[in-house]
Amino acid sequence: MTSLHTLRRKMVNAIMLSLTGLCTLAVAGTLVFILGYLFVHGAKDLSLDFFTKLPTPVGETGGGMANAIVGSAKLLLIAMLVGVPIGFLGGVYLAEFGGTTFSFVVRYVTDLLNGVPSIVIGIFAYTLIVLPQKHFSTIAGGLALGVMMIPIAVRSSEEFLRAVPSSLREGAMALGASRTRAILTVVIPAAKNGIMTGIMLNLARVAGETAPLLFTSFSNRFWSPGWDQPTAALPVMIFTYAISPYEDWHQQAWAAGFVLLMLVLGVNIVARMLLVQRKHVAR
Repeated sequence: MTSLHTLRRKMVNAIMLSLTGLCTLAVAGTLVFILGYLFVHGAKDLSLDFFTKLPTPVGETGGGMANAIVGSAKLLLIAMLVGVPIGFLGGVYLAEFGGTTFSFVVRYVTDLLNGVPSIVIGIFAYTLIVLPQKHFSTIAGGLALGVMMIPIAVRSSEEFLRAVPSSLREGAMALGASRTRAILTVVIPAAKNGIMTGIMLNLARVAGETAPLLFTSFSNRFWSPGWDQPTAALPVMIFTYAISPYEDWHQQAWAAGFVLLMLVLGVNIVARMLLVQRKHVAR
């Protein structure tokens, strides 16, 4: 009876181990397939002109997406200035000062905001900013992306701050530091790598958003002066070029998709390295 039970456990273990291995292989294989497919179709069309020149008119070969690269950088800068401070301070409050009822409400609202479709946030920014101004702008697009960053910044900051051992807080206050000073000089520095990781992953998430930008920053085939004019962005340019009937635009879209994916992948790798470094320091 015992040997039969042992054999059954080994069979179940082997089956489950095989299934989990196949699922892992499917996930990793999908990622490798996407990377390889974009590399084959997009990398061959990359050149210095792609990063330094403006898009060319229909029928002319060459050109690039320098305006879209700069426009994406401007949009993400505004998004960081809006989403990161609000999200970080909200996470600090929930982790260190929040009560029971109010904190529950804030977390619930944050989770709801995180689940709102990006196109709805784009319509919200369009109604609140674009319609009163009567024109699209970089600021409107950056604010829409910033709103999308807030819920993730709140929850990630809260989680990493809560992961700091209570003994550090108690030790700082035992040495005479106030609660606020202990948080500023001990708790936040101890969680900074984790918080930076959350911010970078958050930034990588909104970097590929297209729907909110269609309602806010729209697009621009030229350099966008200042911050109060429509601006190009890589996701919108990819969308525009991909649905066009022109083959050369399709190739540009593949190249832009490859560049965008490499940027997001690079940010994720750096974020993971920071997280691993934090774990090593904690040990």
